[in-house]
Amino acid sequence: MGLLSHLLSCSSTSPSAVAAVSKQGVKNSGESFARKRIQKELAMITRDPPSHCSGGLVGNDLFKWQGAIMGPADTPFEGGIFHLSVCFPKDYPFHPPKIRFLTKVYHPNIDANGNIHVDMLKELWSPALVIEKILRAICSLLPDPNGEGFVNSIAHLYKNERRIYNEKARERTQKYAMG
Repeated sequence: MGLLSHLLSCSSTSPSAVAAVSKQGVKNSGESFARKRIQKELAMITRDPPSHCSGGLVGNDLFKWQGAIMGPADTPFEGGIFHLSVCFPKDYPFHPPKIRFLTKVYHPNIDANGNIHVDMLKELWSPALVIEKILRAICSLLPDPNGEGFVNSIAHLYKNERRIYNEKARERTQKYAMG
């Protein structure tokens, strides 16, 4: 007999105690689902690594990863290796991971703290997305910013003075991502 069934069969058990155990069971099953999903994604990315990006655990914490993206060829980011912090919530994949650049990058969708401002990591998140697809999308974002998610003054240069934007992005890549 399960704990919840046992509590329900005991006449002295209060309804609030049953509710507390039920909520704990739901919470644990949600976290258990997240663990299984993350383990599956880790196995996929380890077995068949995507080109130009990678990801894996930080220590033994399944919910904390570090990712890396190679700067795409023929862009101001070429030759750079950009490190990312990936933190999965306990209710993943029903909520998106929090991903931010650890390497400084000059980009209109990335703020000074490395936070990435794109709708797929916010309101357009889907549980169908997996970390491999997310890393590939971030890699694609570097040379092709999302105009809907511009968060800083860099957007003005990107839109109006592309040559200057490219020079600054290249300088930042050389300074922080190539070394």
